[in-house]
Amino acid sequence: MKFPRSSGILLHPTSLPAADGRFGIGDLGPEAFRFVDFLASAGQTLWQVMPLGPTGYGDSPYACFSAFAGNPLLVSPEFLMTEGLLSPHDLKDIPAFPTDRVDYGPVIQWKTALLHKAWGAFRNGAAPKLHAAFDAFCRDNAPWLDDFSLFIALKHVHQAAWPHWPRPLATRDAEALYQAESEHRDHVMACRFHQFLFFSQWSALKHYANRKGIRIIGDIPIFVAYDSADAWAHRELFHFDPEGRPTIVAGVPPDYFSATGQLWGNPMYRWNVMKESGFRWWVDRFRANLVLVDIIRLDHFRGFEACWEVPASETTAINGKWVPAPGYDLFQTLRGMVGDIPIIAEDLGVITPPVRALRDAFGFPGMKVLQFAFGGDPASEYLPHNFSPNSVVYTGTHDNDTTAGWHHATSTENERDLVRRYIGTDGREIHWDFIRAALFSVSHTAIIPIQDVLGLGSEGRMNYPGRPSGNWTWRLWPGWQNESMRARLAELTWLSGRSAPAGQ
Repeated sequence: MKFPRSSGILLHPTSLPAADGRFGIGDLGPEAFRFVDFLASAGQTLWQVMPLGPTGYGDSPYACFSAFAGNPLLVSPEFLMTEGLLSPHDLKDIPAFPTDRVDYGPVIQWKTALLHKAWGAFRNGAAPKLHAAFDAFCRDNAPWLDDFSLFIALKHVHQAAWPHWPRPLATRDAEALYQAESEHRDHVMACRFHQFLFFSQWSALKHYANRKGIRIIGDIPIFVAYDSADAWAHRELFHFDPEGRPTIVAGVPPDYFSATGQLWGNPMYRWNVMKESGFRWWVDRFRANLVLVDIIRLDHFRGFEACWEVPASETTAINGKWVPAPGYDLFQTLRGMVGDIPIIAEDLGVITPPVRALRDAFGFPGMKVLQFAFGGDPASEYLPHNFSPNSVVYTGTHDNDTTAGWHHATSTENERDLVRRYIGTDGREIHWDFIRAALFSVSHTAIIPIQDVLGLGSEGRMNYPGRPSGNWTWRLWPGWQNESMRARLAELTWLSGRSAPAGQ
């Protein structure tokens, strides 16, 4: 697919300053629409988000309970009140959540109770106009929604990962599942309703963004979480022992981020089984994601050529090995079944000629990260003079420090010296220097984390790879926008030929 020359902002919805911070987490309410307005007024045509699924342990959007479901924590309480599913009284005694970060434990507890209030009102006849739409949603999404809803209900009952449930439930005995569905019917239906709310609100936001000329870029992580509805409902697709324990898990070898690699712990696919089914699960996954987003960023693209497999007994990722994956067959199948999907390949890390060949065979643009450019090698693929037009340039990603944080706290003196000489800067506005370099590069797409537009230091960092907790919490503050910043971004976007066409 041909990508037009464009630019946009990376910001996950959890980082939005929902309702002056009252609800503890960014959501799909008025602030999300205001952010779209900001993008349009600043000449941007792209909004990149991270995976939108329901998060599990560690609150990572890359470790969700489902590859198909949405995150109910993103549902806007204000819009629920507008629909008549909540009353003003329900939003009266809101806990004193911090406004600069997400405190997930209390937020989950409070918002889950609020969503159940909305379900109770709906079950008792509130919002009658939504009932037919809810029934249609349940019918249209039954293949994944039924499994996911029962999975969440059983997690609530047993308070454990699915391999630790009673064996008939863990192994999906048909009679046991039928009895569980009947016994926990209300919780199952509540879960379906919460998904309906998420998809309804996201659809309205996406439609608004598209009308404003903004396309959404969303991530598909290559792997799924072990404790997920996908692993539970499709055990045959993963390397599990008879008890449902993984025998090999995913990770990456030692790299820029970690001397011992990253042991992600995701169960590994049985690629041969997936191929025999015509990659049906992957086809369904892409189709579902293309309902949510306009462009897909494939996280850990190199894993589609070969995966780093680690025995499940290991405590680091050092003792793994590369095992081939059927990327060519998968992408040919997707092209035939789904069409010419707009895909960005996250081709960072250990990238070999076969990985580049797979990426280029399908014309997928790869990623260029400016923070990786200044190690001293003039042939570095991350230096702008070495870019190819079919690429997406980032100042940094959600896994990096902010540009200001990197320059002032993380980079070496040699890197800073090369930055000064290459870009021609004293470093006082290093974030704008990097933004300018990205926007004026030949890459057809440029993405800037909102933290870099704001010039934030390391306090704005979203994720530290390998750190077990404390990630994914950063939030914008109420009143974060200012005219000077917006106008400067709009000017650079126009000068670099990335603004939306007139009249869009």
